[in-house]
Amino acid sequence: MTKFTVNNQPVEYLLDPETPLLWALRDASNLTGTKYGCGTGECGACIVDIDGAAVPSCSVSIAACEGRFVTTIEGLSRDRSHPVQQAFAALNVTQCGYCIPGIVMAAAVLLKRTPAPTDADIDAAITNICRCGIYPRLREAIRRAGRVAQGETLLGAPPPGIDPAGAARAVPALTPRPG
Repeated sequence: MTKFTVNNQPVEYLLDPETPLLWALRDASNLTGTKYGCGTGECGACIVDIDGAAVPSCSVSIAACEGRFVTTIEGLSRDRSHPVQQAFAALNVTQCGYCIPGIVMAAAVLLKRTPAPTDADIDAAITNICRCGIYPRLREAIRRAGRVAQGETLLGAPPPGIDPAGAARAVPALTPRPG
């Protein structure tokens, strides 16, 4: 049994301890926002926040997560109101969207560490592969999200208008067990 916290909920996986975190999240917890890309940790589609670090979930076992805190794209904000998500929408960063959850998570981790990142900071932190080529808009979206998070500016875009009950609904597998 492997125990850790996912999106602020304690979980216990009754899976082989060497199961990649990606598959525990997607298959056992139905948190499908974290995407499978390359399976080798190179593309970044599966990045999650583990104790404040952007980590490709395909390359870490659930045993390595024992006692740690994992945040997925679903846990970033239930109504997509996180500054990174809002900046991506306001600047039309997303194209096909497959790589976006991993990029958003990597950007959110970067902004926690470096609220006003330089282009070099962004280039070093966001190594994700995007076949649609969002990179020119990506830097500005991350910089703007940082300014929004610091209260320096507004996005000028309406809030997403998503009912939290319909966004990331409670996942039965993540419901705490009594006792």
